[in-house]
Amino acid sequence: MAAKMILMITGDFTEDYETMVPFQALQMVGHTVHAVCPGKIGGEQVRTAIHDFEGDQTYSEKPGHRFTLNAEFATVNAEDYDALVIPGGRAPEYLRLDPAVIAMVQHFASAGKPIAAICHGAQLLAAAGVLAGRSCSAYPACAPEVRAAGGSFADIPIDEALVDGNLVSAPAWPAHADWLAKFLKVLGTRIEP
Repeated sequence: MAAKMILMITGDFTEDYETMVPFQALQMVGHTVHAVCPGKIGGEQVRTAIHDFEGDQTYSEKPGHRFTLNAEFATVNAEDYDALVIPGGRAPEYLRLDPAVIAMVQHFASAGKPIAAICHGAQLLAAAGVLAGRSCSAYPACAPEVRAAGGSFADIPIDEALVDGNLVSAPAWPAHADWLAKFLKVLGTRIEP
């Protein structure tokens, strides 16, 4: 297996699990993951939030960990990366307002590179205009944005993921096992016993 260079775009109040778990798991299997945030440099941190499903009308939110970035957004070049990871949480809501973030997402989509988006990560995909004619899962509250962007919202179980070509998407962190397994397959990663 050839190790891949993976870019993760994140920001303050990103969902804790949806940032920490793929960041660590993808490195565990030998890939390099650069986590970046507009306006911050490697070594700086973003605050995370823990979203849980406790029987309310929507998820609850609690303070999470501090997540340390390991690269500088202003100096990364999307062309140097093989794949993109977009965690959910509240970060995509404001990251989608940054033209440089949108340009990066559009690069990965137009180049056909693997993209893994989870939960509210679909907000970035919708804002970048890369969902037309695609099926995408996300947190159900993002369904109107997926549809408004010309995509087909996939209402799948919370612990499952969906593959549509180079796009791997999932509703929320309970899907990590399926989401990451499917993303690794799209990446061409083989894990052998």
